[in-house]
Amino acid sequence: MKKITGSIVALVTPFNADGSVDVVRLRELVDWHVENKTDAILALGTTGETASTTLEEDIKTFEAVVDQVNGRLPVIAGSGSNSSSMQEHKSEVYTKIGAQALLCISPYYVKTNEEGMYRHFMMSADADVAPIILYNVPGRTGCKISPEVVRRLSVHPNVMAIKEASGDMSYAMKIARYLSDDFFMYCGNDDITIPLLSVGACGVISVWANIMPRETHDMVTDWLEGRREQAVAAQLKYLDLINALFMEVNPIPVKEAMNLMGLKAGCYRMPMYPMAPENRKKLAKIMREAGLPVTEEIE
Repeated sequence: MKKITGSIVALVTPFNADGSVDVVRLRELVDWHVENKTDAILALGTTGETASTTLEEDIKTFEAVVDQVNGRLPVIAGSGSNSSSMQEHKSEVYTKIGAQALLCISPYYVKTNEEGMYRHFMMSADADVAPIILYNVPGRTGCKISPEVVRRLSVHPNVMAIKEASGDMSYAMKIARYLSDDFFMYCGNDDITIPLLSVGACGVISVWANIMPRETHDMVTDWLEGRREQAVAAQLKYLDLINALFMEVNPIPVKEAMNLMGLKAGCYRMPMYPMAPENRKKLAKIMREAGLPVTEEIE
């Protein structure tokens, strides 16, 4: 697959009031991202709440995304699981539906050793599936993919990239040594997109892009095309808003922000729960200061 650069939105999954997936709204959000310069769509990631959805729901969700995109953008599927065999199975299913890449996570809850971590990813990489992106997010999984395991995986012909979401610049520097024309890095933390681009990342898999897709695209594009001062200025300008999107556990704040903007992201899957009122008020204030429309009055 061709190298994907720029802003990849970690797309939310909108839900109806009864908790079912709002497929109509999902399709509308896909079109909105196409219109607003999002460079690729990641469905079924952490922000998509797939830890609390069924495989049947995930398949229907991904089918709707692929169908609505209709070739206009690359589409990536989050196929990760703490079961290596389930990750391989989901990777095969989503590849058949039309995934152009797969986001595969390190095993959460199930602890393993170095060789087990390596083989966890190799099971999917060796299967007849789309290229895989390693997902390092120790805040969710409780473990890091060691730099040595990244090095070993980086030379596999079906391992295309890593999403680095530890927030640890020292770790990012270590794995940046293994980047090449065949192995890329994506930033997984919106607040340090520019720092990771500065050590070789080629884009961001972004929560922020759910509410400001054009600005996220423009910031990354400015950096990649040499307008470095402009890119840094954008990162700093929107830093308070980006941080506000993580004042509670993702995706609670970003879905709240979308609802405040009239983007109709809907409710959450338990145990996700609506924002505390005081945080909701803070979020609305920061959104207004960033120039976003808040369509709902906040007392």
